[in-house]
Amino acid sequence: MKIKLLGVVIFFIGHCSITAQEYVPLLDSYNEWKLSTCYFGCITDTYYTNGDTLVDGTSYKVLDGYHYISRSFLLREDVVEKKVYTKIYLPSEEVNYLLYDFSLEVGDSFEMFNPATPFPREGGMFDLDSIINRTLVDGNNYRHFYFSPSAGNTVSTENAVWIEGIGSLSILTAPGGAPNINEVGHLSCFYKSGTHVYENLDSITKCERAILSVHDIKEGLWNVNIYTSEDAVEIINASDVVQVTVYSISGSSIAKLNNPTNAANFSFPTSNLSEGLYILKMDGAQGSTKTFKFLVK
Repeated sequence: MKIKLLGVVIFFIGHCSITAQEYVPLLDSYNEWKLSTCYFGCITDTYYTNGDTLVDGTSYKVLDGYHYISRSFLLREDVVEKKVYTKIYLPSEEVNYLLYDFSLEVGDSFEMFNPATPFPREGGMFDLDSIINRTLVDGNNYRHFYFSPSAGNTVSTENAVWIEGIGSLSILTAPGGAPNINEVGHLSCFYKSGTHVYENLDSITKCERAILSVHDIKEGLWNVNIYTSEDAVEIINASDVVQVTVYSISGSSIAKLNNPTNAANFSFPTSNLSEGLYILKMDGAQGSTKTFKFLVK
């Protein structure tokens, strides 16, 4: 009985301190997640944010790698509301989901959606059982959200875990997914703009960044951005851009544009493009690249 009472007191104190904690945004300039699974021997896959795009005047991060190599998954975050959304362009439809709501309090319920993952896309309702502060690799405290399927949820049967500033301990687009190294897998490493934030080394020996070096993040093409209008795409901070190539969503090269004078800003017309989604790839002077996605309506 004393042990149980002590646990309640500790949880109460922790919860009181958590409610006053400043929100930690999930999306930064660059994010890298590593998912490990030991279903048939241990392997680790990487996915990451790679570029920005504007859709209907709203800014999104482009998700790339692992399940997301099609670059059809876009992410945006409402920092004020503490919510993270995804917009997905499928061959037959365009869909939007609320992936995370970090404004939830203990006892609240949340409908989980797990698009393009091995988990049911409509995962049903979950209850938020607890929020616990835990210190991660970078030395900072992060709120951990622990969910269980609500009564009557016959779709999902296992618990889910979120970390504020990181996302699900399963696949990023599976907020209702159970982290299990012997099944779908679990998050083993996470980096935010070059900073090592999270690791779980039960199936790998160490965390290593796989995609971009610190030089790539802080210099060169990393500062490049694009803005779209009705008939053009404008490229900003483009002095390091040597060449721009436009691809269709199927991967066909449509147009190329050079920047021989190293202009800081330049644009190219889109009036001759059909309606649809396009990929914009930029090449830098030292072999660096950056990609964006833009929509022509």
